[in-house]
Amino acid sequence: MSIEQTLSIIKPDAVKAGYTDSINKIIQDSGLKILKTKEILLSNKEASKFYSIHSDKPFFNELCNFMISGPIIVQILEGENAVDLYRKIMGSTNPIDAEENTIRKKFAASIQENAVHGSDSKDNALREINFFFKE
Repeated sequence: MSIEQTLSIIKPDAVKAGYTDSINKIIQDSGLKILKTKEILLSNKEASKFYSIHSDKPFFNELCNFMISGPIIVQILEGENAVDLYRKIMGSTNPIDAEENTIRKKFAASIQENAVHGSDSKDNALREINFFFKE
């Protein structure tokens, strides 16, 4: 077991629907701590840069447009095996396939509007945290 940090984004659909507190309760009940949090409105340039790994995929423009459609909540989470734990409590990308009581099962509208983002590896967690929280 190792203490790790990971990035969480509560996406525009979930922020707009008022799910932030409920999502954060699931995060904290899992044993993860929320170290830092801020609400921001991404520019198209920032969204394109953050999701550049997907720039060659057909959903890239749709993803960027969705992520700039309203405020998002970016957070640094910390805990034992935080990357894997947060991915587990988020649930599958497609809420139809997500396990019961996961964030996406409870709060996601669709595979595109899936409520939250979480880093998929320790390396990406570091990169993503630095993207939003560089001092």
